[in-house]
Amino acid sequence: MEALDRVVKPKTKRAKRFLEKREPKLKENTKNAMLIKGGNANLTVTEVLKDIYAVKKPFAVLYKKKNITRPFEDQTSLEFFSKKSDCSLFLFGSHNKKRPNNLIIGRMFDYHVLDMIELGIEKFVSLKDVKNSKCPEGTKPMLIFAGDMFDVNEEYRRLKSLLIDFFRGPSVPNIRLAGLECVLHFTAVDGKIYMRSYKVLLKKSGCKIPRIELEEMGPSLDLVMRRTHLASDDLYKLSLKQPKALKPKKKKNISHDVFGTTYGRIHMQKQDLSKLQTRKMKGLKKRPAEKSTEDGGVSPKKSKSAS
Repeated sequence: MEALDRVVKPKTKRAKRFLEKREPKLKENTKNAMLIKGGNANLTVTEVLKDIYAVKKPFAVLYKKKNITRPFEDQTSLEFFSKKSDCSLFLFGSHNKKRPNNLIIGRMFDYHVLDMIELGIEKFVSLKDVKNSKCPEGTKPMLIFAGDMFDVNEEYRRLKSLLIDFFRGPSVPNIRLAGLECVLHFTAVDGKIYMRSYKVLLKKSGCKIPRIELEEMGPSLDLVMRRTHLASDDLYKLSLKQPKALKPKKKKNISHDVFGTTYGRIHMQKQDLSKLQTRKMKGLKKRPAEKSTEDGGVSPKKSKSAS
């Protein structure tokens, strides 16, 4: 039995709080990512990992030492680091003659590799090379995906899901307009994936809604897809399963239309509308003829007496 698989009883309150954070929850914590450098990573791969770490902070762990491992052949070291740092996402960088400037992005399920996609770096512009102002640390980015391949091809569809998981950041209940500062744009065209990052500038427009301008801030990557390791449909479906407590309970007699309007159905007993009390007005008063008709008799006309 491995040291991380043993049942550990906390001896201090701090250790108890640490273990409680790792326990299964109905609402998961924000997913952390670990960025690992391979045994033969070059300067380009190292700079890419540093820039992605700067975008992902504080929900990321950067390992500065080189780790000699091959994720597509042996995944035990990745699973060990995942348990150690409590990270469900990873980005592994390496470089060799067969696959130069190589990145492997993936995610874990129950501390085992679920999906893994290998990407090759063809062009890279770092944060340092772009001399514009940057977004503050911990800014939640807006993600934009362009290209039919993200909807048609299964591998690109899984890559889109992986990138959303990697860069989405924490879930927030409310959104502030001034907090929408960072945009990550992914474009899939001609077998390549282009990643661009922009800073949102709110300019004066003369009205209540500001004028939006995008200013490139880096990093910028031109990527090409190489090898893939995708989970089976059954395992992928199991990883998306939600606990019953989180599923919204179906409410009876409530429906919604295409515009989001809520309609409710009310069940009532049959009501006698003739006994309904209405507003008293002269125009609504019954005439003598109508009253006699309701009583079932005909009132005789009074004969005028001759004077």
